[in-house]
Order: sequence, then structure tokens, then C-alpha cells
Amino acid sequence: MPEPRETHRILVVDDEPRMIRFIRMNLELEGYTVFEAADGVQALKQVRDVLPDLIILDVMMPELDGFETLGDLREFSSVPVIMLTARGEEDDRVRGLELGADDYVTKPFSPRELVSRVKAVLRRAESATPVSKTPIKVDDHLRIDFDRREVYVAETLIKLRPTEFRLLYHLVSNAGWVVPHEQLLAKVWGYEYRDETHYLRLYINYLRQKIEADPAKPKYILTERGVGYKFVDYKNL
Repeated sequence: MPEPRETHRILVVDDEPRMIRFIRMNLELEGYTVFEAADGVQALKQVRDVLPDLIILDVMMPELDGFETLGDLREFSSVPVIMLTARGEEDDRVRGLELGADDYVTKPFSPRELVSRVKAVLRRAESATPVSKTPIKVDDHLRIDFDRREVYVAETLIKLRPTEFRLLYHLVSNAGWVVPHEQLLAKVWGYEYRDETHYLRLYINYLRQKIEADPAKPKYILTERGVGYKFVDYKNL
């Protein structure tokens, strides 16, 4: 018997049994091990019991909805999450990303789209970011230690989500140079996401809110309109 192509454990959370069956069938065809939860309460218990590598989480559910579940989940776990949202509900997608979701898929979706997103999110989660062994002092306000995965703003340690950290790393690694939108999307999210510019705008905003003294007038992460973003050339400040 051939070895399965993947051994990742995926928790599917949805109150529609037909949707769970559909997702389970397609993920198991790819070799994933699938667990189920019918609501947010079950999901939070399953996370502790089965330690999934990824969660597929529906927004509309009884008791705890997807947003409430994600908020509770992020209190104790950074496991990657893909949200399932209704088509056209952009506010739902943005809210999910703000709460710490890694991606979203809009219903209805094809098996190919779902599997592609799952593979991309797992790949991002597993790809270790190369780090500089030397702490970087940008100026008296901002200090970054990629080796320890620490960022200090005005001597206060701030918490960055994994995606924010990867984005900061790629910007700082190219300090002084404009990094095109497509390159940042491919490096941080994956090649499949090179046209998803709204992800980039959203996370650039998150980073600015956390590291800039005045996010409305950024001095570290600069915009090159229509092209990309540039981290200030701190070596020549």
C-alpha cells in the first residue's frame, strides 16, 4: 500500500453535515487526516484533544459562531485557520483576518480551490523563516531580533502574528529597496496569492499600527504607489 501523500491533521468545523462530508472526502483523497466538530464549543475541545495542524472554520454556526470561536482559539493557540464565508461578504473576510485567520474560502467553492488553499497555508506554517543572528536596531524607537522572533517598540515587546512577522522579515531583508506587491505576496503567502493585494494592504496596515509612532505618517514602512513597499534604509539613517 502506498504511503499517504500528507499526514497533516485537519479539523473541520461546520454545523452542516453535508458540508463536512464534502470537505472530508476531498481532504482524505489528498491523504489528510480529518476530524470534525459541529460547533465552536466542540471545536475548542477538539483543538486540545487532537492538536490539529490546521482548522477549517465556518463563520455561521450556532452557540459560538466562527468569529467568537476564532477569538477564543487565539487566546491559547496559533494553529492556522481557514475561514469559510458566504460569497460577497467582504466584511466577514476582513473581520476574520483581523481576528487572526490565515485565509478564507468563499462558499460555494470547488474541491480544487479548497485543497490549494489548505496546501498553501500549511506550507506557510511549516516554512521556517531564515533569520539574522544579529539584532537590528533601526533607531531608538524600534529594535528587531529575528533570531528570537522579538520586536521592541520604545523598549516594549510587542506581539506580532506569524504572518505579520514574515512580512516584516521580507521588508527588513530588503531595506532601502522597493519590494513589488507580487513578490511580497508570493514570499509571505505563497505564489497562488500574488494577485491578492487586499491581503497585503491589510497586513501592512496591521504592521504600521504596531511599529509606527504615527501610522498615518509612516517612517519605517513606506509606500511606492502602484509598485510595492519599502522598509527604510536603517543602515544609513
